[in-house]
Order: sequence, then structure tokens, then C-alpha cells
Amino acid sequence: MKLFISYLKAHKTLIASYIVFFALFLITFLLCRLPPKALLYPAFLCLIVGIIFVAVDFLRQKERHKCLLELKKQSAALITSLPDARSIESADYQEIIRTLKAEISELEAQTASRIQDTMEYYTVWVHQIKTPIAAMRLTLQNEDTPLSRRALLELLRIEQYVEMVLAYLRLDSDSGDYVFNGTDLDSVIKQALAKLSSEFIDRKLRLEYEEINYEIITDEKWLSFVIEQVLSNALKYTREGKIKIFFTENKELCIEDTGIGIAPEDIPRVFEKGYTGYNGRIDKRASGIGLYLCRRICQNLGTNIRVTSKLGKGTSVYIGLEEYKKIKE
Repeated sequence: MKLFISYLKAHKTLIASYIVFFALFLITFLLCRLPPKALLYPAFLCLIVGIIFVAVDFLRQKERHKCLLELKKQSAALITSLPDARSIESADYQEIIRTLKAEISELEAQTASRIQDTMEYYTVWVHQIKTPIAAMRLTLQNEDTPLSRRALLELLRIEQYVEMVLAYLRLDSDSGDYVFNGTDLDSVIKQALAKLSSEFIDRKLRLEYEEINYEIITDEKWLSFVIEQVLSNALKYTREGKIKIFFTENKELCIEDTGIGIAPEDIPRVFEKGYTGYNGRIDKRASGIGLYLCRRICQNLGTNIRVTSKLGKGTSVYIGLEEYKKIKE
């Protein structure tokens, strides 16, 4: 009904003209003093012809409308043909659409090319920067002084920032960078802990962790990045106490700390890109990118990540694994 009303509104000029001509014929017949039957018969014929014309035209319009709705669901790149133009105006509109489609395709190609060039540059840069980092690490490992240990911790942060750059660039990549395999959760956690062990020692924080013995289907590299980021944040904002890693009954990996916590008004926004909140004013180096990357990666992995916290008491980050296939306990 809504479509029919729209059709009538679109053809109101034509319908009004039809009614005017119909009235003129009736007036002409009346002025010629023709019998009533002579008036009713042509009037009835004109009405029938008009109804048939409107019905046929409306059905054609309905079919075109249905076709356009199907095209609306497709992206511009997939639209290969449009319904036949039935007027000069429709033909003009279709020509405009084809021109815009060509421009969009060209812009998309240029954008994709620029993104690919940027990714290639930073990928090369990441691999190049890792060489001097590795050299510095080897040099510092030969010394065991407070200064060398401090330098190693700062070097670890540099490595994390480098990995964040690469992760940020690959978030929306179509290169199929995600490879899902059977992964032992304990193995991923232990790798992250080994990487951050020196910071645990430097900060004199206690670690509570027992083997979970749980295997899942996921991308080990990306899940490892998420766990490292969460642990790194826990270490950054925990001055004393402990960090606890455990598996909940809801099949969530929880990383819990006794740090400074997060202000209640900041919790809904902690996963926003660039948002640092109250803690960002305490730590001027906070970028607001780490948790944003974690959320985006978890979305790509098909799981979720959430945060609970009490200011001054600590923070708990939960990585949901309930969607993954459980292989063993």
C-alpha cells in the first residue's frame, strides 16, 4: 500500500491530466445533449482503460523497485547492471550512477594501493628495527647491573610498541593473517610470562598462576598479543601486590591485578581508540591504543573482552573463550 501511494504521488500530474481530459469529454457530451447512455458508456470505457493502464504501469514499477532493493544490498563494486531506463530522466540518473561507480572504484584502488605501500614500508621498518633491538639486548644481557636491568625493561617496552604498530596496520588487512589451529592456552600464557618475567622481578610483584590445561581453536600469535598487552597493562599500573591468572567457570581467562584500578566513568570507554582517561593523566606515556587493539583483535578472533575494576583496588580483564571449540580439560 505504501508503495502504491508513493506511485500515485509520483504520477499525480499524469493522473490529474487524465481526470481533466475525462471531464472535458463529459462536458462536451453534455453540451451536445447526448443521451445519458451515450455519456456513461465512453466514461466507463475510459475508466476501465485508465485502471488497466495504472495497474500495468504500477506492476512494472513494483518490479523495478524490487530489483533496485536487491541492488541496494550489494556493494558498489558488485553492481554490474541496472534496470532498463524508461525515461530520459532515468537514463540520466543511471549514467550518473555509472560515473560515480567508476570514480569510487578508482578511489578504492588508489586507497588500497596506498594502504599496501604503507603496510609494506612499516613491515620492513619493523623487521629492520628489530635488528638493533636484538643487538642491544645481547649487549645488555652480558651485564648485570641495576642500570642494565632498567635498560632491558625499557627495551622490552620498545619491542611492545613496535609490535603494536604492526598489529594496528594489520587489523583491517585482507591478507588472511589469521590462522586458526589447536592451541594450548597454558603455552600462550607461559610465553607471555617469560617475556615479561624481568618486569615482574623488577617490580617485586607476586604471580599467582596454576596450569589451566585447556586447549582451544584460535590464532596463537594474535591471542598471545592480547594476553601480553593485558599483562603489560597490569604490570604498568600495579605498584605492589600480585597479578593473578585463572580460568573462570564461564570459560573466561581472567588477568587480575591489585593496581590503581580504573575510574567508574572510564570503564565504558577503556576500549575506545586513543582514550586514556584518569590513568592517562597519571601515566603520561599512555596512548590509549593497547586495549583498543585487544578489543579489535578479539572481535576478529570471534570472542569478547571485558573489564571490571575498582579504583584503588585493582582491575580484572576477562577474555572470553566460550565460543571456542573445547578439545580437552
